[in-house]
Amino acid sequence: MFSILIANPKGGSGKSTLATNLAGYYAAAGRKVMLGDVDRQQSSLGWLTRRAASLPAISGWEVKVGEPTRVPRGTEVIVLDSSAGLHGKKLEALVERVDRVIVPIQPSPFDMTASEAFLAKLFEEKAVRKGRAYVGVVGMRVDPRTRSARELESFLSQFEVPVLAWLRDTQLYVHAATQGATLFDYRPAQVARDRESWQPIIDWLRISEGRVG
Repeated sequence: MFSILIANPKGGSGKSTLATNLAGYYAAAGRKVMLGDVDRQQSSLGWLTRRAASLPAISGWEVKVGEPTRVPRGTEVIVLDSSAGLHGKKLEALVERVDRVIVPIQPSPFDMTASEAFLAKLFEEKAVRKGRAYVGVVGMRVDPRTRSARELESFLSQFEVPVLAWLRDTQLYVHAATQGATLFDYRPAQVARDRESWQPIIDWLRISEGRVG
C-alpha cells in the first residue's frame, strides 16, 4: 500500500484541490484508492458525495489521529487530506504512517511565512530524517514564468526540497470540484495543458512507488 499526505498549516493553500485530483488520477489509472480526510471540515469527503457513480471509484475514509484505524482490504493507494494548523503530535503521527508528503504552497508572502516553520518542523520529523518519508512541494495557483514563482523557488531553496510542479490558477479545478470530479475525469484534449503540469508530480510518485515506466 502506498500512502501520500497532503499538508500545509495554512487554510486555503490548495490541499483539498491537490488531494482530490491526486485521488482522481489513481482512480482513473485503475488503482483502488482511498481518500482519507483528517480535516474537521471534511472538505474532501464532502466532495466525494458529489461524485457521480459513473466516474472511477474513490473510497472515502474519515481519519481520526490517535485512534485505531483499519484500512479496507484491497486498498492500493491512500491519499490523506489534512487540516489547517497541523502540528505537534498530530503531524508526527501522520508523517509516521505515510510514504510521501506533498506540501502545496501559494507564492505569496503570507503563505511563505506560514509555511516556513512548518517545513522546518517537517524536516525534523524522524520519519523524514530516517528516509522513511520524503517531502515535495507543489506551487499552487502560479505561473512559473512570473516573479512570484521565482521568489517562491528562492524561498524553498533554503530547505533543499524539490519543487515538483507549478499548477496554474484555472476555473477548471473549480468546475470539476462542484461535480465531484477531477482533471483526470475529463477527456485529455480538454485538459491537456493542466495534465502536462501534473506529470512531474505523477513521475515523482511513480518512482517513489517503484512504478517506473
